Amino acid sequence: MTITVKSRHPALGAEVRGVDMRQPIDSAARQAILDAWMKHLVVVFPDQRISDAEHVAFTRQFGEPEIFHQTSLHLRSDRVREIFLVSNVDEDGRLLQPSEPSQKQLSSARQWHTDSSYRPTPSVGSLLHGIEISRTGGITQFINMYMVYDDLPDSLRRQVEGRKARHDFSMLSGWWAHRRRRRKKRRPCRRSGIPWCVAIPVTGRKSLYISSIYNDAVEGMADDAARRLIEELTEFAARPEYMYPHVWEPHDVLMWDNRCTVHAVTPHDPDERRVMHRTTIVGREPVTAG
Repeated sequence: MTITVKSRHPALGAEVRGVDMRQPIDSAARQAILDAWMKHLVVVFPDQRISDAEHVAFTRQFGEPEIFHQTSLHLRSDRVREIFLVSNVDEDGRLLQPSEPSQKQLSSARQWHTDSSYRPTPSVGSLLHGIEISRTGGITQFINMYMVYDDLPDSLRRQVEGRKARHDFSMLSGWWAHRRRRRKKRRPCRRSGIPWCVAIPVTGRKSLYISSIYNDAVEGMADDAARRLIEELTEFAARPEYMYPHVWEPHDVLMWDNRCTVHAVTPHDPDERRVMHRTTIVGREPVTAG
């Protein structure tokens, strides 16, 4: 197995070839993939015609796959429980309408976020398999949050360093209506307080750690001020020089680092089938301040 790595964007993103996810990989191949992942933050494995079971097995080379805790909306596969369904088609092949609750929740992915940040040990990374892709949009965009942190103006840096933001899953479950309900008390749900600026153990670099679909409060700030700060940080981060837009091809598999990137998907025609299966790698330790 000869692995090649080709950068796709100056900020982040690289194409990795020479890997067959249907086959076990040896320690040298694993290390080569890990090195590319840590350097480029998002790696693309083209033309990987894998089953869900093979997807999960490959994920295990890099950590334990998460079992998504929410079962009410059928976003977790009934067939392979480690698979999260980022799809507008159910497992029986039925095209789902935008008005259905699962699609309303998935629509939050159009906002900048990082996966499972609300957990006490947030996710290390995710792997997304594009089984049926959209051509009317559905581009997945990624931002290098190392670079964003490095370039923060002093006015923003002073507000984030030493503070924590709350990451609350109930923000996601009510995302499409939360602006109307912002002041309404929500029932307790999965939430955690995470430092804004975190150091990634493998690289030793600092990253700005935000997830706008989950962030609903900032330590030591009034609600309105916290909301403005989250919006300002998100707007600052969403610049082309920090961003890799991935245009999908069938059976691309993307692997990204949730600790130092955020991502968002562009809208697409809801009548066009889009079938994407994701695994999420469980965090190994709590996120700590840099």
